[in-house]
This record gives sequence, structure tokens and C-alpha cells, in this order.
Amino acid sequence: MLKAFLITSQPAILSSPIEYLKGVGPQRADLLKKELNIFTFGDLLQHFPFRHIDRTSITNINELTPATEYAQVAGVLLHYEQLGQKSGRRLVAELKDKTGIMELTWFQGLSWVQKMLETGQSYLVFGRVTFYNGRPQIIHPELELLKTVGQGAKNYLEPVYSTTEKLKSKGLGGRQIGKLTQLLMGMVKEKDIPEILPGKIIKEFKLIDRYKAFRQVHFPQTADEYVEAVKRLKLEELFLAQLRMALIRSGRHRYSKGVVFDRVGDLFNRFYRNFLPFQLTTAQKRVIKEIRADTARGRQMNRLLQGDVGSGKTIVAVLIMLLAADNGFQSCLMAPTEILAQQHYNTISALLQKMNIRVSLLTGSAKPAERKKLLQELEEGQLAILIGTHAVIEDVVQFHKLGLVIIDEQHRFGVAQRARLWQKATVPPHVLVMTATPIPRTLAMTAYGDLDYSVIDELPPGRQPITTVHRYESQRSKVMDFLRSEIDKGRQAYIIFPLIEESDKLDYENLMKGYENVKAYFPEPRYRISMVHGRQPAEQKEQNMKRFVEHDTRIMVSTTVIEVGVDVPNASVMVIESAEKFGLSQLHQLRGRVGRGAEKSYCILITGPKLGNDARERIRVLVSTGNGFEIAEKDLELRGPGEIEGTRQSGALNFKLAHIVQDRSLLEIAKNISARLIENDPELNSAENLPLKNFLRMQKGAVLWRKIS
Repeated sequence: MLKAFLITSQPAILSSPIEYLKGVGPQRADLLKKELNIFTFGDLLQHFPFRHIDRTSITNINELTPATEYAQVAGVLLHYEQLGQKSGRRLVAELKDKTGIMELTWFQGLSWVQKMLETGQSYLVFGRVTFYNGRPQIIHPELELLKTVGQGAKNYLEPVYSTTEKLKSKGLGGRQIGKLTQLLMGMVKEKDIPEILPGKIIKEFKLIDRYKAFRQVHFPQTADEYVEAVKRLKLEELFLAQLRMALIRSGRHRYSKGVVFDRVGDLFNRFYRNFLPFQLTTAQKRVIKEIRADTARGRQMNRLLQGDVGSGKTIVAVLIMLLAADNGFQSCLMAPTEILAQQHYNTISALLQKMNIRVSLLTGSAKPAERKKLLQELEEGQLAILIGTHAVIEDVVQFHKLGLVIIDEQHRFGVAQRARLWQKATVPPHVLVMTATPIPRTLAMTAYGDLDYSVIDELPPGRQPITTVHRYESQRSKVMDFLRSEIDKGRQAYIIFPLIEESDKLDYENLMKGYENVKAYFPEPRYRISMVHGRQPAEQKEQNMKRFVEHDTRIMVSTTVIEVGVDVPNASVMVIESAEKFGLSQLHQLRGRVGRGAEKSYCILITGPKLGNDARERIRVLVSTGNGFEIAEKDLELRGPGEIEGTRQSGALNFKLAHIVQDRSLLEIAKNISARLIENDPELNSAENLPLKNFLRMQKGAVLWRKIS
């Protein structure tokens, strides 16, 4: 995992192992490393407080209400005792002030907590307030002897740090970590946290200096001091992330070699004039021009093509593969599943059937004789276009002159797999990464900021919008009646059940029960049903999908394995069971499996009667809009960047303070600053930028693999 980068290339004191800080020692150091990833003094300094307590504010017990979230209370400990047995053991104490009595409860670290407690002593207590039997209580409170409060502390805002139960059991609760941080700040001098931002940026955005920002983010005298420290450090985080990606992108544009597609030839022009199945949208034309410019300049293209379900990415891919063929180069399209690779092959072969160009398919199920013949033709240059699964990255697959690699649904492939494909050429081929998963602009700027970026943001003419409705379980019979009417018209339908990895057995049982219910509504042999789920052998799964694709079955009962990869224009209804259990983008992806033909299509979301606020909002958004980009933005807002599929591998999202949703305005500023800086000084060689260059050069971190995929 890439480490956050506020202090990684630090002076000697900040590189010191954490065990050498007074009050830590080997045992606590081991826990800090395992629990909080704190290895050095610098790591501790980057363990920022998640809140500050106003030490001048103490709440009376009788003022606590169910609406009180957190409170600081001062009182005398009346008594304490251990209750329960074994795993049910707990420590309960009573605290009394002049207005009333409240309960303090601990379920873990009991022996350590008990050593801190002394009947009759005054304590300052802080924590989340709950009520039990009408009485206020705090579970696992922060606790401190009242007589020691404030000793040696100059600030009125006390930092509170995240910790774990294991650390608490060794005397490293949130406040104890604060004491270690205060001790460290007393040792750190201004020279130990040197300035790295150019003076122009500091002046333009009225930022405090770096050393002051670290001091104030931990131990502010006022709330305003904390705000200005956080602003400085957040902007620094976002700026450094944007700058690193801008440097990669700039370096690739200036130095990376790439094959040259310098002519638009007969294949491209003939297909465009005579065989294009529909008129291209303005967005498709714009994207083709962007790719055309990339491939003609002699530098390797590395471009992300994002388009919502049904936006016409495949036709763009076909035209670019023809462009490669016109210039004497082969193309390879890699898809994550055999069914998707087969569909790409069928679609592209049909589009190019009247063109003099060879297209072949390579998957794991290819017969040995066919495979041998294909590999020979590929190596001799007789094949212009190869479409396949992971099988195309095997060592035995050798190209005559590979010039273009297209990767569909790239998040389904590991980085090493993607790298192996483009390494099959002497000069790195151009890389086009396609995704039908809408990526919010803010996420694209951070997770994919080192790639050039194209968007197809309109649907081809003639596509009918999908009607999306919400129905409760009590309305299931009406839903099934509607489904029957569509199937009797000759249409096909999907019925999707949720898949929750933590409860695989339960999901399987729910799916089987659902399958039996569907069969009760749609008895065989009149209605034929396919079923697909993760427990099936790969061959059976592929066969059942194939039967549905070939219209041999009318209903597909499945888990989310069909989310990507099944293209059946005749399917007009998507029923999603327990829709409240799905993420917003996932619901949108599932909905995109219908509406791919000329017929009117429908998506029906079935939920239980009780919905939480987030689930209700997800359903509302999906029913109200079909725009994948709007949905992606809302999904990012609801779930956060770390949960969006395909982004977990991105170190660019591993921020300590910044949040790409809440800090969008700062992200825009950081992007603009970095772009301006690289434009004026692409090597960061000016005297003002040298500290920044040295900082980046000395940082720890892994290869940013996206630059090659």
C-alpha cells in the first residue's frame, strides 16, 4: 500500500524508529506498527487527531439528553465492579457530580482500566453519550484524574486520536497518543519540517508555513488556527498527488516512444463510408479525434475511454483497430470473461464481415489444433485483430507487429496481467482502457489522473430510455404478471439476486429459493429458465449464459455475475430482488443489461417494506435518472471513494486528511496549480521548485502501474 506523503522524505529525527520515543518502548512500538502503521516519529506526526475537545467546557450530568452526542463530564467515582462471566464480562462504574449520577461501562481492557480507578477520586470523563433504562452512560470513556488535567498544557483544544482496543489495553488510548505527540512536537524544530511548496503558491492561497501547520493541526490554540492548518495540509496532500500524476503524464507525452499511426487509410475510410451501422454521435467523433491525435505523434497513448452502458464504445474501438491495420499494425482486445470476449468477437466480426481483414478469438477453451493455427497466423502477421480473455497474455502468444491494446472493463484485470500484454512488442503499443462504469470527475482526477481521459457522454440515436420503477415485495405477483406479458411477446428477462460475500451459504439458499419461486410462476416446459451463480463450475456457468444469449431460455435467474458481459438485445425486463442491498452504481450497471435492442425496456427494483435512509435515496436516484455520470457522483457521495469498484488499488486515494468529495474545491485548485507548474517548469528545475523536486524524489512508494495500463 502506498504510504501517505506528507512526511516521508524526512530529516533524521522524523526517521527515528518509534520505539525510541520516550514512553513507547519495544512492546508498545510493535503494537503501534501493527495497529496504526506507525513506524517512525514522522508517522506519529501524521497520525492526525479526528477531533478536539474544548477543555474549558464541562457538561452537568442532568444536562445530558438522548440528543447529546459527545460530552465531557467531571465528577467523583462512587464505586465500580465487574459483572458477568467470560465473554460477557464488563466493568461498570458510577460517576457523580453535583447534579446527578451516570454510568461508565467497559467491555474490554478491564484489568488495565481497573488499575486507573480509585473510589472517591475526581475524574474528567469524555465519550459518546447513550441512555440505558433512562440513565445516561458512556461506554469505553476517555478517563483522566481531574487533578492532572491541564498540567503543562497551554492549549484549550485537546486533540483526540483514533486508537484500538489492543492499544488501549497497553495504555495507549486516544489521549495517551496525544501526550506522545505533544512530547514529539516539543523535540521537533522548524528545520525538521522544511517548506516544500513554492513561495508563489503559499502567497497566492494565503497558506501558513509547513512547520506551523503541523503544530496547529495537533495543538491549536483556537478553532481558527485548526482550520488554517487543515486547509494548508489538505491542499498539500491533493497538490502532491496531482503533481505526481501530472509529472507521469508529462513525461510520457515528452519521452515515451510509441508506434506512429500516421495515415488514415483505405480500411478506415471504406468502413466509415460504407459499413458504419449508424451515424456517430458528436461525442464518439470527438473521442476518435483525440485518439487519432494521440496515435500520430510518436508517443505511446495511454487513454481511459469512459462511456455509459450502450454509449457506443465498441464502434470506437473498431475504428481505431482499423486505423492500426491501415498503418500495418495488429490490435488486441482483452475482455475479462469468455462470454464477453465471445460477444466482442461476434459483434466485431459481423461489423467487419465485408472487409478484407482477419479477426480471431482466443480463449481458454480453444481446441489445441485451432489454437496452434491461430498462434502461427498471429506471429506471421496474417491476423490483424485478436480478441480474447486472459489467454492472450500467455507467453506462447506472440504478435508479428502489435500496435494497439484495448482493455475492456480494466478493473477486472490485475496490473501485472495488463502489463504483460503491452510488453509483447518492441515499441510499447498504444493502450486504450475502456470502462462502462461511470467514474465521477473528482475520482477520475485522483485515481486516473495520470491517464489521458476521454468520455462518450451521449447515447446513440434511437436508444429508448429504460423505465425504472420501485415495487415492494407485497406487489410481487403483479410484477410477475407483467414479466409474463413481456415474455409472451417473445421477450426475455433477468431476475437478479444479491450476492454478499460474507454470507455465501445464505445467498446460495436465497437464490435457490428464489429460483423455485420463479419456476412456480413460470412452469416448464412452456417457460425455459437458466440459472447462473458463483458456485457453478465455469463450464456450466458459460453454458447457461450461452443458452440465454441464444434465446434457448427466456428467463435468466442469476446473482451479479451477469453485471458485466451479457449482451442480449431481446431482453427487455430486469428484475432486481432485494434492491436495497445493492450499491447505486451496481444497480445502474445491472439495469444496463436491458435496453440494448429496439424494444421498450424496464427495470423493476423489488425491496422489503422497511428501507434505511441511504437505501431509500439510492432507489430514488435510480428511478429518477438514467444518467450514469449523475449516478456515479451520487454513489461517490453516499459511499466514499474507497468503496467504489476498481479504486481500492489506487494509492492516489490514500489521503490522511483530504477527502475527494468534501474537498472538491481544493482538489480543483490542486489540479490547476500542478498543471500550471508543470507547464512552466516540466522538470521542476527552477530554484523555487527544487525543494519540491527533492521531496518527491526521496519519497517511498510503489510504481504507479496505471501509467502502463
